[in-house]
Amino acid sequence: MLGLPFEVVPCAQDCGKECGANLEKCPVYPKLPAEYQELCVENLHLLQYLKCLPEDGFGIPTYYEKITRSLKGTKDPNLIYNVGSGIFVHILANPEDIRDYYIAIEPSLVDAQDDTLDDIEMRLADYVEELEGIENASQRLKVIMNIVDRIVVIGNAAKASRPVPKEAPKDGKQDGKDDKQDDKNDAKDDKDKSKSKKETKKDKKLSSSKGKGGGKGKIQISKFQYNSLRYLLRRKLEGMGVLDPMIIDTNIEDISCSGLGNIFVEHKVFGGLRTSIGFDVNEALDKFVIELAEGIQHPVTFREPVVDATLPDGSRINIVYGADVSKRGSNFTIRKFSETPLSILELIQFGALNYDMAAYLSLVLQEGMNVWVSGETASGKTTLLNALTTFIPPESKIVSIEDTPEVQVPHHNWIRGCTRGSAKEADTSEVSMFDLLKAALRQRPNLIIVGEIRGEEGAIAFQAMQTGHACMSTFHAASVSKLIQRVTGNPINVPKTYVDNLNVVVICQQVRLANGSLARRLTSINEIVSYDSVADSFSFIETFNWNPLDDKFQFRGYQNSYLLENKIAPRRGFPEEKRRQIYKILKQRSDILKRMHQQGKVDFYDVYGILSKAYREGYFR
Repeated sequence: MLGLPFEVVPCAQDCGKECGANLEKCPVYPKLPAEYQELCVENLHLLQYLKCLPEDGFGIPTYYEKITRSLKGTKDPNLIYNVGSGIFVHILANPEDIRDYYIAIEPSLVDAQDDTLDDIEMRLADYVEELEGIENASQRLKVIMNIVDRIVVIGNAAKASRPVPKEAPKDGKQDGKDDKQDDKNDAKDDKDKSKSKKETKKDKKLSSSKGKGGGKGKIQISKFQYNSLRYLLRRKLEGMGVLDPMIIDTNIEDISCSGLGNIFVEHKVFGGLRTSIGFDVNEALDKFVIELAEGIQHPVTFREPVVDATLPDGSRINIVYGADVSKRGSNFTIRKFSETPLSILELIQFGALNYDMAAYLSLVLQEGMNVWVSGETASGKTTLLNALTTFIPPESKIVSIEDTPEVQVPHHNWIRGCTRGSAKEADTSEVSMFDLLKAALRQRPNLIIVGEIRGEEGAIAFQAMQTGHACMSTFHAASVSKLIQRVTGNPINVPKTYVDNLNVVVICQQVRLANGSLARRLTSINEIVSYDSVADSFSFIETFNWNPLDDKFQFRGYQNSYLLENKIAPRRGFPEEKRRQIYKILKQRSDILKRMHQQGKVDFYDVYGILSKAYREGYFR
């Protein structure tokens, strides 16, 4: 594992494993702001980390309990924020690279306890019978921690406390109180020692009776080491090892190990960052990748070196094992899963689209039009698809089909289909997206959502559109022309005369703004009109587009939308001479969304709840 990206400064107090035993004499604690002192009393590993920072380097980092997108674009950042579960993250400027540092501050960061943990794991082998039959990770951790408490003995390290005021009260009562408290503490210590001796005898008796651990004494560690040890065991047994802080951090979108060297992350606020974690040698990297794959029950081998799987929290992981297929060493990429998707109003807040575009898409989805979200990798396709599901009428029955579960639908009447690869067991068979899509056509859905069209399932999706089933999907293509080329070519092979069943194509892209920062934008919303067999060409209208000069959107289809005027308006009973009144409905919807946003109702499920009520009461007609 790689280390911290700066030279660690030895502690002047040299408290080592007893960090925080005497805060009054600590060279760093008295200099910290009040908010840091409060945190360090409860999280001594944070104090230990702050003591490692070079004094004449970059100064004490600014502390944030929670970071927001307002920090985006911060030049030369030096800040710490709270991730939860006792973990903090230090974002530190990197003068030598465009990627700044992402440093996870864990209870085990400085005193890694590697030797102690190895010793304890060896001792755990003596108690293997107690672990038999326990498959649940949480229960297994509980049993192991009970065993650990019998293996280790905690030393007499003083508890971390705030510095005691030097002046005693004038009446002297406090001294008497302290003396009594000291007597109580001494009595308690004697009691604890006596109890410890009894437990030691009990353990020795247990060991000798079972023939286990004979001749082995208890491992003596400090309270600080004990907390570090508990964290490491929990991280190893329940979590994902060194990746745990990045998995827990909700600000992380992607985790990427490209081989030997540092692991990189994509941060929602600070962009691409270089972590302080990585691998120096192939042996360590291969071992970690094997353990990672086995932990998610998708083992990698030389015969099958590539694995695609889903983590317990829903995140998507891809693993490539071995230097023979990946020349820089084994690699893996984790695409983080957000428990609550971004809502359409949050995407508007981030500048991805505007209210008119959202209103247009809501009207299109309500009327059962076929919508595909297309774009390059990491352009925000699935994020937009999830956000758009709140516009689907609440009474709809929805069937989704995916390789890896990423689509999130707020509706209750939702069938969530997921493919199954060919298994080694003889009694299981492969279930492809093609199979699931054929089954969906028999389930009488109001809408079919295909996570991503890649192969022969694309032809079935067009067949479904042809029979009147509304369809949403994502697709990899940077423009409408490229999308049509891919759809009509191998391996999808959709007949050109079928293509106009697809009504709307939304193009998403990751763009660079005028200030140099990267952002995701809906660069265009397009209506496919028809196919001319004589000229062998397709006609489509760009209803909305993004202007890179001012980062604004233009409604080019205003008073000129083929879909609104020739398909949706007639469905709503507008006579030909009044079809353009459909734009008034669009404006009303845009205003409703704006008012919702102004009232602060931006959460994904809040937006769905409000829109469901609006549908029922006829406001979103």
